[in-house]
Order: sequence, then C-alpha cells, then structure tokens
Amino acid sequence: MNTKREYKNPIVLQRADPWIYKHTDGYYYFTASVPEYDRIELRRSATIQGLQGAAPKAVWHKYDSGPLSANIWAPEIHYLQGKWYIYFAAARTTETQEGLFDHRMYVLETEAENPLEGTWIEKGQVHTRWESFALDATVFEHRGELYYVWAQKDPEIEGNSNLYISKMSNPWTLTGRQSMISTPEYDWEKIGFLVNEGAAVLKRNGRIFIAYSASATDSNYCMGLLAADEDADLLDPASWTKSPVPVFQTNEETGQYGPGHNSFTVSEDGRDVLVYHARNYKEIVGDPLYDPNRHTRAQLFGWKEDGTPDFGVPVKDHSEMK
Repeated sequence: MNTKREYKNPIVLQRADPWIYKHTDGYYYFTASVPEYDRIELRRSATIQGLQGAAPKAVWHKYDSGPLSANIWAPEIHYLQGKWYIYFAAARTTETQEGLFDHRMYVLETEAENPLEGTWIEKGQVHTRWESFALDATVFEHRGELYYVWAQKDPEIEGNSNLYISKMSNPWTLTGRQSMISTPEYDWEKIGFLVNEGAAVLKRNGRIFIAYSASATDSNYCMGLLAADEDADLLDPASWTKSPVPVFQTNEETGQYGPGHNSFTVSEDGRDVLVYHARNYKEIVGDPLYDPNRHTRAQLFGWKEDGTPDFGVPVKDHSEMK
C-alpha cells in the first residue's frame, strides 16, 4: 500500500461513531457522537486531514425532557433527493432497563446548500415494527430505491441488537418488508453484550457490503462484514453472507483498541478510505461508554483477489510513527 497519502491519525479527538461524507461540492462533511451526548455537530473541510482543525457547528441540541433528551448517539449526514438529512438515535433517559437503553431513531432535514448554515427541521421518529431499543441507522440508494439499515432489539431474540434492512418511501419512512440480515452468532460478536450495530454500506465489484460492529464498546469491539450480490433481493436474508471472522479488530502492536463503528469515504484522489474510532489504551475505568477517548481515525484500504475489502490493521497514531 502506498503510505504517502496515509492520514495522520487521530483525525478528530474524542469523536466516536464517525461519519465522513464527500459531497459533490468537493467538501468532506463530518459528524460523530460528542462525549457529552447532548448535541449534533457538523464540520467540513476540503480535505480529510483538514477536518482536524475545522470549526464545529452545533446544528441541533437535545431537549430538556422527553424522547429526545438523553444520549444523542451516532449521527450520520446524507444527501438524498436534493436535501440534506441527519440520522441519529436519542433516548428519554440515561438509565437502562434490563441492560438496554431506550433509544429510538430520528431524522433531521435541511434544504440549505451548506448544511452547516441550514435550518434543520425535525422529521420525527423512524418507526419500525417494534417500539424497542433502536439505533445506528444508515441509508443507501440502489437502483432507484432507497434502503434503510439499522440495529434494533427484537423482544423475542436474546441479546442487545440485530441488523435489519427495509425499503423507504421517503427519507424518513419505512415501507414494506423489514428483514433481519444479521444477528450475533459468533463468539467475537458476543463479548460483553450480544451486539450487531453501526452498519455502513460499501458498493463495489458487483456486490453490496455492509460493515458493522460487534461486542462491547471496550477493546473487544470489532468489525464484521456482510455481502450480497448487487442483483440479489436485498430484503431476503438468504442474499447476505457473513464473514465468520472479524475484518478489523484490536491490534496490540499498533496500539489501537476497539476499532469500529466505521464509515466509508474516498480520498482526495479517489481511493477507498475506512473511517472508524478506536482508543489507544486497553484499560478503562468505569463504563466504556462514558470514556471519552474514542478518537476518529482514517486509513486507505485495498481489495483482495476475491473482490472483498482488505482493511488491514488499524494503523499507529501519527505521533508513534517511526
């Protein structure tokens, strides 16, 4: 791999669940969970590295009470049908019940050309078949159809969250069948908690890939990968195959722990870039959810001969590069 264009990690300190989107205007748009979990911030830059010093703009704040008042998690910004949308999860309380938070999924919209300057309108909750713990939504377009992929607790299934897919009638409404395409089944998906979450979609080589994250948010957090043929029925669970091993995980040698909740973008010269968060230490005092030092990182990645992505290992922080 040509390392001349590697990025100097971390890209942004204390930003978990990072999302970087390159728009047709040439700018990279960035959002992520902030440690306070109380607002949604955007920043933009002409380069990925430049996001480090770009001024953040808070475009939405949590409410004092009610369903949008706690734990604002994992925003993503998308440009769909001529408008900007932010997908995020929010809860009524920071308390858990039977080990689960009470998050639901919501959507914001703006028509502004520059989303940092826009007035964001709440489009409301994205309703699914259950009224249960739900989070980490992403969207993608395929052959004229809009698809929604998210993590949710099925009350009938043990564990925290599975991955689901549905078509959308508009950017805030699901329509038709809602199918489960992944549930924690391997040991590496079940450490601490039974978790599949943080989906991110990559379309390449005649296939649709969904990277996702699994296990607890400490050093056991890692990435898995689903794949389907681009001609398949994406709502049919049988269309999706899962890697039996993690595709990106803790690397003691490079000092990166719990890499995950990724997104995908392209470099300034058009190459594939993996964006993710990780910590640079293993031991965490207290609940890892409230340890703020999951930093945003980015690195180029390549492809294997079989057409699947080769993410390699999480690279060392720039200060540790020799």
